[in-house]
Formats: sequence, C-alpha cells, structure tokens
Amino acid sequence: MFMNLVSWPTLIFLCFMVGLAGFVDASAGGGGLISLPAYMVTGLPVHLLYGANKFSSACGTTFASAMFFRSGALDLQVALIAAAASFAGSTLGSRLVLLLSGEVLKIMVLVMLPIAAIIIFTQRKLPEEDRSSQVPRKKALVLAAVIGLLIGLYDGLVGPGTGTFAIIAFTSVLKFDLRTASGNAKVLNLASNYASLVTYIGAGNVPFALAIPCAVCNILGAILGSHFALSKGGKFIRPMLLVVLVLLLGKMAMDLLG
Repeated sequence: MFMNLVSWPTLIFLCFMVGLAGFVDASAGGGGLISLPAYMVTGLPVHLLYGANKFSSACGTTFASAMFFRSGALDLQVALIAAAASFAGSTLGSRLVLLLSGEVLKIMVLVMLPIAAIIIFTQRKLPEEDRSSQVPRKKALVLAAVIGLLIGLYDGLVGPGTGTFAIIAFTSVLKFDLRTASGNAKVLNLASNYASLVTYIGAGNVPFALAIPCAVCNILGAILGSHFALSKGGKFIRPMLLVVLVLLLGKMAMDLLG
C-alpha cells in the first residue's frame, strides 16, 4: 500500500523529517518550517503533499491544543469569532491551492517560508500583562474576525508560522497577554487546520497511507520535544532548524531550476 505511493526510503525520510518538525516545534517553535519543504523535496505530486502535510498538522495541533486547554487561558468569545473567520479564510486559501499548479506552489513556498522564518526568529519578547480591556469590546470582536480571516487565508495557502503570527496579532492588536493570546491562537489554528483538511479530503488529496505514519511521528516528536524543552531548553534547536530549512529550500530551488 505504501509502495504504490512512495518508496520505503522516501517514507522513512518523511517520517523522520516530520517527527523532527514536531520535536522542534514543541521545544523551540517553528517546526512547520521543516515539514512542508520536506514533503516537497520528495518529488511527489504537490497537491497530495499539501494534503498529507495538513493532515499531520491538524493531528499535531489537536494534540497540542488538548494539552494546552487543561491549564491554558483564552478569551472564548474572541477565540470563537477568530476561529470562525479563520475557518472561512483557510477554506478559501485551500481552494486556491487546488487551482494553482505544482510549480507555482513551490515558488510560493520558496518565497514565503524565508519571510516566515525571519518573523519567527526575530520576534520581540511578548507581553505578560493583559491590556485587552483598553480595546473597546465591539472593536475587539471585529478585529478578531479580521485577524482570523487573514491568518486563516495564509494557513490555507502556505501554513508554517500560523500559530506564531496569530499570537503576535493577538498581543499587538488586541493587547492580550502571551498566555491568553496563545490560547486564542490555538483555537484559531485548530479551525484553520481542519478547514484545509476537510477541503483536501473532499478533493481526494489526502494520501492517508503516507499521512497517517507521518502524523504519528509528528506527535511522537512533539512529546519528545516538550520534555527536551523542559530539561534542556531550546536554545540550540533554532540554529539547527535554520540549517535544515536552508538545505531543504536549496534542494527545492535546484529542483525548480534543473
């Protein structure tokens, strides 16, 4: 069943890379920057790779959200409005992906992922104090919808960095503290992931024989990464992430040029 889609070496490579993405994401953040280009360097049909990547992302986000909600905080009204708008935006983004050629999608990833990496690596220290009461409630709800729509559209089109971008938006625009912003972002990201996943499943673009083992490895990597972050910290992880990202994007660029 696997061999009809990918060779065993390719499957092992993807499981390792997606597991590494889960490990990096849990320990230092930014793991999604690895998984999508890792899928793309295999040479498999790009739309199927988008579907497989979104399946593992949705599983990983569900797992992370379940762990967070046990002790996390969120503004439920803001989170639900942002999530509804994110679902709509991500559905639109995913439908656009289905209309674009594989070459265009690869170029888009080559352009967007370095930008996402710069934003993630250079983000300032986020606030610990909640100042969301400074934003009028009706305005906050409208802004939550705008944030959800735009970030959902990005998640549907590209994906990596969505959670970080949402946290930055909730802290800078709506003045939430980091803890509440993280909770809001997880609800938003959960909705956008499932919107894309439903779209790809409906189009027959989720190769479950590939997506399921990769999703399992992503979750196992996240478990290991969360323990590593607690015991060792994530300081040396991000330089490693940068090296892997440069290598993967370099391989994608060579494939396009060659």
